[in-house]
Amino acid sequence: MKLFSFVFTLLISFFLLIRTQGFASAEALKLPFQGGQVLAPALYVFGDSLVDSGNNNYLQTLAKVNYTPYGVDFRNGPTGRYNNGKTAVDFIASWLGLPYVPPYLGLSEKQKRKTKTGINYASGAAGILQESGTGDNLSLEEQVNYFNKTVKIDLPKIFKTHQKISKYLSKSIFVISIGSNDYINNYLQPALYNSSKIYNPQRYSALLVSNLKKHLTSLYKLGARKFVVFELGPVGCTPAIVSRVTPKPNTPCVENANSVVKIFNFGVTKMTQELTSILKGSVFIYADVFKKSYQENLHPTRYGFSGGNTPCCAVGVSTLCLPNQTPCANRNAHLYWDAFHPVQRVNYEIANGCFKGSTTCFPINILQLAYI
Repeated sequence: MKLFSFVFTLLISFFLLIRTQGFASAEALKLPFQGGQVLAPALYVFGDSLVDSGNNNYLQTLAKVNYTPYGVDFRNGPTGRYNNGKTAVDFIASWLGLPYVPPYLGLSEKQKRKTKTGINYASGAAGILQESGTGDNLSLEEQVNYFNKTVKIDLPKIFKTHQKISKYLSKSIFVISIGSNDYINNYLQPALYNSSKIYNPQRYSALLVSNLKKHLTSLYKLGARKFVVFELGPVGCTPAIVSRVTPKPNTPCVENANSVVKIFNFGVTKMTQELTSILKGSVFIYADVFKKSYQENLHPTRYGFSGGNTPCCAVGVSTLCLPNQTPCANRNAHLYWDAFHPVQRVNYEIANGCFKGSTTCFPINILQLAYI
């Protein structure tokens, strides 16, 4: 009997593996997977400018990009996305069979009560800490508070029972991409912030991870179960940081900045593993975007980026593109669109690796997460 049970389990596992690999082999850049199947009921997004789809358009801040040349390769032109085209979550949404995720602040109250394919709460310049960032933005705490309103006020207008809301949220996917501004616009600016004087890199990382953990737990209590948490890229390689601090010889990056970010990333990895083990029914996967991006910055031509890590557009003191200037012609040859944000090609590669690959997201990819 035990032998039969073992063989049966083995056959089922093999079938599921083949089924998942069959889906994962489908190639798609602009369209969902073949057949247009919907793999998750909704995609909810929290974070900063790397995934903002237009929330900052509705805030009193200079950190908004609703002008050309932003969106030069996006079908709707400038929308508030901080690059020439799509963000990583735009690709993820399409491959899940969902529409692009609308910005929360851009929805009317009536639209909020009808939107059930997901909402984007991310905000340019936002950080894990309320003090991080520049100008008006939605901190992670504010983003979670808005999601609380979505769950308590808006979703009951769509679903008739609490059980249906719970099932819907448990099958939805939650993407969190935040933390860069806690370094670029906080810890790495000692003239403007005291954090580097108060905390050493380890203690500051622990502070960020602790706060991030608190907010992720809040999302769980509101019904979220499937999480994709993006770690930080090599901020010390961004033109914004390189312009402030001259890199040492033989490297294009400011390695001191990268070293503190790596401490944070290590903490995020451990934290996601811990949350999966203690929050019943949850699955946390983390996206390692540092490793490949770092190699691309060190050896850009090896990866097809002949333009290297120079911005594609002319940038001003704010590190954003100057309005109405003509950007570089070959956007795919550059790693960076402006002084901080990657071009659409990089966003595609990150999303593609995390969605169906095996070297970006761990312990499983997003496609596998969707089938749980």
